[in-house]
Amino acid sequence: MESKPEFSGVWCPSVTPFTHDNQLDLAALGAHFARLDASGIDTILLMGSIGEFASLTQAERKTLLREARSMSRLNMVANVSSLCRTDMLELAHLAWECDYDAVMVLPPWYYGQTRQQLLSYYRQLDAELGGKWFAYNFPARTGCDLDAALVAELAAELPQFIGIKDTTDCLSHNRALIEETKKVRSDFAVLSGYDEYLLPNLLAGGAGVISGLNNLVPAMFAEAMRAWQAGDLTALTHFQQRIGKLMAIYTVGDDFVTTIKTAVARKFGYMTPRSRNSGGALNEAQCEAIDMLFS
Repeated sequence: MESKPEFSGVWCPSVTPFTHDNQLDLAALGAHFARLDASGIDTILLMGSIGEFASLTQAERKTLLREARSMSRLNMVANVSSLCRTDMLELAHLAWECDYDAVMVLPPWYYGQTRQQLLSYYRQLDAELGGKWFAYNFPARTGCDLDAALVAELAAELPQFIGIKDTTDCLSHNRALIEETKKVRSDFAVLSGYDEYLLPNLLAGGAGVISGLNNLVPAMFAEAMRAWQAGDLTALTHFQQRIGKLMAIYTVGDDFVTTIKTAVARKFGYMTPRSRNSGGALNEAQCEAIDMLFS
């Protein structure tokens, strides 16, 4: 009997709120998670790219791991990626202590990696992480690609490797990952990292989407999943068109993280728009544009 992926559906890669003086804002994070809990989505990804993990100190990441898990009843996966292996394993082991459901790991970045290096890296890491893990494929940021053949090879031999976030703006890449991993594992989750690929991912047999827009409209994505499960083509057409229009948020401003945080701050009021990415603050016209987009 075939088993289904454990972590399918709609995920939110949560923002990490900061106070006006650039400290972690745990109260705002709790308010954000309360909204996500009520929306009907399935999983929260903590400290992903939108969560600004690369600009957090190790101490801040440990604080988030300790505090965030108790803020939500949803499945929660922690991105523990780091170029420092000791730091990464420290975060992973803390995640297990705090009852996270899985961790997520990018391949090494900056130096670039060959196929053999990637295989070696993830095989060694699998033995050290101590629990279920996802790979995070983001070639635009890492300079290397976790292609379908490589991922299927790892999935076939590593049972704790349970899925991948594929952040490539290429439907055929996402489809190939789904097709190749299905040959070796029925329980392996291929999730798209691009919001508008939810329906194409599901149609190809994938597990769902990890969508930055879920910081703003999580209930809409949850409804889209229910429409998929009900086979409601009319509703799915509407949702796909709506998601396509909302993708315009990624073209407003110079930094999409700041733009998303600004939109959350303006629409819901419980957090500041501050991010740690430089030069992303929106001007008045850009703020009006996102207000209109989510009105």
